Amino acid sequence: MGKGYNTAIAANPYIVGGFACIGGGLFGLDISSMSGVIDAPAYDKVFSKPRGNAQGAITASMPAGSFIGALIVTSLADKIGRKKVVILSGYLWVIGSILQCAAQNRGMLVVGRIISGLCVGLASAVVPIYQSEITAPHIRGRMVSLQQWSITWGILLQYFVQFGCSYIDGAASFRIPWGLQMIPAILLSFGMMFFPESPRWLIDHGREPEALEILADLHAGGNANDELVQLEYEEIKSQVYFERTQGAKSWTDLLKPGIFRRVGLGCSLQMWSQLSGMNIMMYYIVYVFQGAGLTGRRGNLIASSVQYVLNVALTVPAIIYIDRWGRRPMLLIGTCLMGFWLMLVGGLQGRFGHWGTVDNSPVWVIDGHKSVTRAVIVCSYLFVCSFAITMGPVSWTYPAEIFPMRVRSKAVSLATATNWAFNFALAWAVPPGLQNIAYKTYFIFGTFNFAAMIHIFFCFPETAGRTLEEVEEIFDQGHVFTAWAIKRDVGKKTLEQVKNEVRVHDYEGKDEKEPVTPQ
Repeated sequence: MGKGYNTAIAANPYIVGGFACIGGGLFGLDISSMSGVIDAPAYDKVFSKPRGNAQGAITASMPAGSFIGALIVTSLADKIGRKKVVILSGYLWVIGSILQCAAQNRGMLVVGRIISGLCVGLASAVVPIYQSEITAPHIRGRMVSLQQWSITWGILLQYFVQFGCSYIDGAASFRIPWGLQMIPAILLSFGMMFFPESPRWLIDHGREPEALEILADLHAGGNANDELVQLEYEEIKSQVYFERTQGAKSWTDLLKPGIFRRVGLGCSLQMWSQLSGMNIMMYYIVYVFQGAGLTGRRGNLIASSVQYVLNVALTVPAIIYIDRWGRRPMLLIGTCLMGFWLMLVGGLQGRFGHWGTVDNSPVWVIDGHKSVTRAVIVCSYLFVCSFAITMGPVSWTYPAEIFPMRVRSKAVSLATATNWAFNFALAWAVPPGLQNIAYKTYFIFGTFNFAAMIHIFFCFPETAGRTLEEVEEIFDQGHVFTAWAIKRDVGKKTLEQVKNEVRVHDYEGKDEKEPVTPQ
C-alpha cells in the first residue's frame, strides 16, 4: 500500500505546514471581497444601493456562516481527520463563490456568502490544529502564524483584482473577482490529497505505525529510529493514552477544572482580536477614508491599497520572530499601540469633523483640513501595522497550542467560533455605527484594546518554545491571575522518562479496564 501522501513533500515541514494556509487565504479573499466594491456604481445598481444596516447584513452573512462552520468542525475533525476537513472546506468555497458570482439580488448574494463562510469557519478552525500537530515545537509558532499571513495575502490579492476590475463597466467589475476566488480553493482541495494526516490524530485512532512513519518523514528524512522522532512519538503516545483514561470526548470536557480556564483564554483572545477594531480597517476602509475627507473613488481605493500592502509586509517579522519574541510581549505591545492609534483617529475626527452627506448618506466628514486628513490616514496605516506584527499572528497561534489532545479540536473550534460571532456582530454594527455615532466608534474600539492589554497581562501565560505536551505543565502551575510569574523555559524530558510515562499510563488504562484503542 502507498503512504497516501507524497514523501518528498512530507520531508519539508514548511511546505506541509504552509500549504494548508491557503485555507486562511480564502478568509482574506472574502474580507476584501466587499471593501473594493461597496461604493461601485454597478454594485449599487444590481443590489439596490445597500447602505448602513443593509450593507452590514450582507457583509455579516459570511461570518455568520463561518460561525456555523467553526462549530461543525468539532465533530468532523475528530471523526474524519484534519486533512479531510481542509479538503471539504475547499469544495464549499467553490460552491459559495459560484453563487456570489451569479448573484442577481441581495438574497442570492447572502446565501453564497453564507456557504463561503461555512468553508472559512471549517478552515480557520482546523488549519491551526493541523499545523500545530504536524510541525516541530521550535517552528510551531512560525508555522501557525502563517495562517495570518495567508489571510493578509488573500486580502491584498482580492483587493487589487477588484481595483483592476473597477475600470470595467457593468456587473463584470465585481463578478470577475468573485469568480476568480475559486482558483485557490480548487488548488487547496486537490493539493491536500498529497499531504500527510496529523500524527496525533492517527495515534488517537489506533494507527500508530502510520503516525511514526509521518513523524520520521517530517522531522528526520524518513529515519524512524532518530532520537528526536522517538522522543516526540513517545511523548504524543503518553499524552494521548493518558487523556484517554480521563473520560469520553465530549463538550462537558471543556467545563472540567484546568480546561475551562484555557477555554476562556482561547475564546477571549479571539474576541479581543475582533474587538481590536481591525474589521473597521479591513471591511470598511473605504468608509473610514471617506470620513477622513479623502475625495474621489480612485484616490480612496489607492490609499486603501497601501494598508493592505502594509498588512502583508508587517506580518513577516512576526512569522520570523514569534517564537523568539514570545506571545505575551507581542500581545501586550500590540494592544497598547492599537488602542493609542484608534484614540488618536477618534480625537482628530471629533475635533475637525462635522456631519455631511456623501452619496445621499450621512457621513461624519473632515473638510478643508488636508493635514488632518493625512494624519488620520497615517494613523490608520500605523494601526494596521501594529495589528499585523502582533495580535494578528498570535491570535491564531495561541489557541492552537494551549489545549490537551482530548479537547483540542472542540476547544479550538469554539475559540474560532467566538471569533466569528464577534466578526458577525461587528461587520453588521460598524456601518450603522459610523452613520450614527461617527468618531465615537473609534473611542469604543480603542477602549477595548486597553481592556485587552490588562486582561492579557494578568491572565495569559507564555507558551513559546514548548511542545504541546509541555504546555500542560504551565497550567498545572496555577497562576490564574499572575501569568507574568511563569518562567519561559521548561525542563525537557528525556526519551526514557517519556517511555516510562507511556508504560505507566498504558498500565493504568488497562488496570481500570479502559481500552487503549479508539472508542
